[in-house]
Amino acid sequence: MSIELMLNSVNINLMGFSNYLDPANIRGQVFAIFVITVAAAEAAVGLAIILTIYRNRDTIDMEQFNLLKW
Repeated sequence: MSIELMLNSVNINLMGFSNYLDPANIRGQVFAIFVITVAAAEAAVGLAIILTIYRNRDTIDMEQFNLLKW
């Protein structure tokens, strides 16, 4: 969740400074869309890891997820 907040703050900064420096240029918007795409891919990978562990262990108890600790 905190990573999403940081990425959204970067998007706001990119959009704001892009509009301030050169309103006709859309570089800030393009970078913001790229950051949103990377954040969506990150969330998808995290969800896929959680679903795979759930399918293998058949539980959602976090105490039993010592699979990634070694």
